[in-house]
Amino acid sequence: MTGIIEFDVNYFRLNFPAYSDSVKYPDAFILNYWDQAISYISNLNYGALRNSSRQLALNLMTAHLINLNDASNQLGITPYNGLPTLPESSKVGNVDNKYKTPPVDTEYFDWFLNLTPYGQQLLALLKIKSVGGFYVGGSPEGAGFRKVYGVFY
Repeated sequence: MTGIIEFDVNYFRLNFPAYSDSVKYPDAFILNYWDQAISYISNLNYGALRNSSRQLALNLMTAHLINLNDASNQLGITPYNGLPTLPESSKVGNVDNKYKTPPVDTEYFDWFLNLTPYGQQLLALLKIKSVGGFYVGGSPEGAGFRKVYGVFY
C-alpha cells in the first residue's frame, strides 16, 4: 500500500462495532470525523506508521473523536465550560459538575488521547511505532549510526 490511506466505512464499522448502527452513525457523520482525524494523523502512507498500522491509527483517531463527541453531548459540555474532572472528584447525589482545564505542558496530546479507550489504544500504537524516535527529512541512513555500506559518521 502506498500513497494515501482512504476511508473505508465498512472496515471502520467492522472493527468498531460501537459505531455499526448506520442510523445513529450515518456514513457522512463518520466521514466528517475521519476528515478531522487526518488533521491529527496524516493519511499519507509513509514512515514508521504505514499500511495497516496507519489505517488502524486513523480509524482509532476517528473513533476517539466520535467517542469524545458522544461523551460531551451526554454531559452537556460546550467549548466554553471546560472538561469534567475525573469521577472520583465529582458528587453523585445532587450532581456537582466541577470543571478543570487540560494540562498545558508537553503531555497534552497524551492526556487528550487518554480521555477514551480508543485514544489509549492509539497512544499505545504510536509509542510502539516510535521506539527509537522519528526523524524528519535528510537521507534514510541519517536515522542510523552508520551510513550506507557501513561507513561511520
